[in-house]
Amino acid sequence: METETKIMSRLDEIKTELDFIKKHMIDIDSFLSQEDKLDIKQAEKELKEGKTKSLDTIKKELGL
Repeated sequence: METETKIMSRLDEIKTELDFIKKHMIDIDSFLSQEDKLDIKQAEKELKEGKTKSLDTIKKELGL
């Protein structure tokens, strides 16, 4: 019985630690790589130059 109590106590500690880790974990997808930043700049440039199409236009072209 003492062993079970120790195990349950340790499991509770581990759960508390895991909850803390989950709460403070950084989402790696929230960071942009240098390549991502360059791609965004390129897309913004193309948008300003009128080289893009709206989603509605593409849907019409594809018959969707």
